Amino acid sequence: MTVVSLDSKSFGPVLAKPGILLIQWGAKWCAPCRDFDPIFQRVAERHPDVSFARVDVDAQAELVEVLGVQAMPALMVFRDGFLLLNHVGLLLEPVLEDLVWQARGVDMNEERRKLAELRASRTRVRVGLHPHGP
Repeated sequence: MTVVSLDSKSFGPVLAKPGILLIQWGAKWCAPCRDFDPIFQRVAERHPDVSFARVDVDAQAELVEVLGVQAMPALMVFRDGFLLLNHVGLLLEPVLEDLVWQARGVDMNEERRKLAELRASRTRVRVGLHPHGP
């Protein structure tokens, strides 16, 4: 699969698509980022059903700030819009390949259930004294 470049306009629509999305964050002046580029491209070619994208941190400062990217190279792995991994540092090709397979293996129904439980627990209104604490 082709690795696409993301900007602030394309990020949302790409993230909203169902499936797996790997995003590489880097810059042209970053030597480890340049070392990771061919690894990222080779893995992308082996997984045409997975979306692979790059973000140039120098050109996309707004995305960098919103997503909290602080060091490079960085890799984010999403599935169905859920952030599964936020990694900083160069990855070897077998490790990146394994991450793709791990993302495939995530039970998204279970993750959605967990998220629904978390949201429900945060929306309960507790008034008065709590029986288990001060």
